[in-house]
Amino acid sequence: MASEQTTEEQSEQKISKREDWKKKKELEEARKAGTAPAEVDEEGKDINPHIPQYIASAPWYYYGRDGEKLPTLKHQRPQPEKQLSFSDPDKWFKRGVKTGPVATKFRKGACGNCGSMTHKKKDCFERPRKVGAKFTGDKIAPDEHMQPDLAFDYDGKRDRWNGFNPQEYQAVIDEYSKVEMAKRQLKEQKMTEDLLAGKIRRDEDLEEDSMRREGDSDEEDDEDKYADNIDMAGQKFDSKRRITVRNLRIREDTAKYLLNLDPNSAYYDPKTRSMRENPYMNKHLEEVSYAGDNFVRQTGDTVKMAQEQLFAWEASGKGTDVHLQADPTKLELLHKEFKVKKDDYKQNQKGSILERYGGAEHLEAPPKQLLLAQTEDYVEYSRHGTVLKGQEKAVTKSKYEEDVLINNHTAIWGSYWREGRWGYRCCHSFVKMSYCTGEAGKQVARMEMADMEIRTFGDEDEEEEEAPKSLLEQHQEELKKNKKKKKKERQEAEEKEQKDKEKKLKKALKAEEERNQTYQEIMKLDERKRPYNSLAADNQEVTEEELEAFRIKRANYDDPMKNMLGK
Repeated sequence: MASEQTTEEQSEQKISKREDWKKKKELEEARKAGTAPAEVDEEGKDINPHIPQYIASAPWYYYGRDGEKLPTLKHQRPQPEKQLSFSDPDKWFKRGVKTGPVATKFRKGACGNCGSMTHKKKDCFERPRKVGAKFTGDKIAPDEHMQPDLAFDYDGKRDRWNGFNPQEYQAVIDEYSKVEMAKRQLKEQKMTEDLLAGKIRRDEDLEEDSMRREGDSDEEDDEDKYADNIDMAGQKFDSKRRITVRNLRIREDTAKYLLNLDPNSAYYDPKTRSMRENPYMNKHLEEVSYAGDNFVRQTGDTVKMAQEQLFAWEASGKGTDVHLQADPTKLELLHKEFKVKKDDYKQNQKGSILERYGGAEHLEAPPKQLLLAQTEDYVEYSRHGTVLKGQEKAVTKSKYEEDVLINNHTAIWGSYWREGRWGYRCCHSFVKMSYCTGEAGKQVARMEMADMEIRTFGDEDEEEEEAPKSLLEQHQEELKKNKKKKKKERQEAEEKEQKDKEKKLKKALKAEEERNQTYQEIMKLDERKRPYNSLAADNQEVTEEELEAFRIKRANYDDPMKNMLGK
């Protein structure tokens, strides 16, 4: 009876489960069709009936508030405990020190060097004091800000404007406003000058022009812009269309890379078309037409302007409001005043040092030029004798000096010509750089010309009388004789030196033969019968003749006729 009852209960349970499953399916179909209300989760939100079961079903370990398994989609949403929190992008590290009252006494736990509470002595950035604030209690440094622990996301870490203070840009705005103000003042000054000169037209003409240009934009009519309506030199520029076609260079100019074709000369950058160094390294700057782009930066007022710009930067960094473009006159006056004060300060400092330590008598000594009869002033001359660098630098029109009379001549070289030769007109001399002989030189020249005609057209049998030689010709003959004499002496010395070398070589060859014979005789003996130190080398220095004799007598073991050399 008991077994029958259990089977009936099991069958009833199966039937009830099947019916519940059917009702559940019908309810799902009704919810999908929209005839039944949607299922609600624990938070009161509708669950979409079209969500698949593997997404809608919660894990076995997930329960609701009352410990019951309720329909929910909370397991598919981001879990709050796993979410990362990031800092506000407007927050950044604090700069500087805290504003407010500074401590006057040393506090326990503060830095032993400066007295600040926000760091220890080993982390102090202040210069180490001789006696720290821990012992003196003076000059307690203010506390730094306690920096926040900022955590940014991927974009926040790579934000280039992180920590940017918009108030810092006010300095740039003020600078441009000064430039605009200066331009307006210049415009007003120009208009005032034109008005006084009567160059400004009547109001009726201005109104007609404004009616014609009524369609133009304000930007094109604004004369305060940087030369918008002016054609730019070296470019095909249309201010109306804003189209620029840059020319490479003026066609008549020689390209920079063709000035010096040596590959080791100055480097030419084809992208910027610049050559910074001087292509003519072996020539002086006065002899070349182009000395590189760097030469332009070091000539004229460029160096002066660079010094004023540097002074403007240093002055603005120290609180003085000056600008090279906005206030050039003010900057120049301040620079001159600064130079005067600097020189006065140096003179006062020098005077105080001399007054305290003495030694002024050494500074009042005469210059070195008078003491040593020489100077250290550097002067550089060219091969033609012109001054290129130094205090006596002279500007010349060409590398040749013109109209310079030398050696007592009254005419320049090339003022006289005869029979294909150039000379001096004052003395008829054909020798360049010679001394002027005046009328005597002309007479000698006429006599030489007459002798030449006699030799050419006279009788061949007639004995020719020798004409008297001039001092220059005698001097030239003497130079030729001395030159021949020196050449003969040099040849005799070379021959004597060659003979001495041959004698020394013969002597060395004979000594080398004797040494080889002695070596052969010793090598024939038994090792036990050889004399002591018989093969030891002497410590004398080898001469060139001995080395040459060794090379001559050295046996060539690859020579098939080596055995026949001694026979």
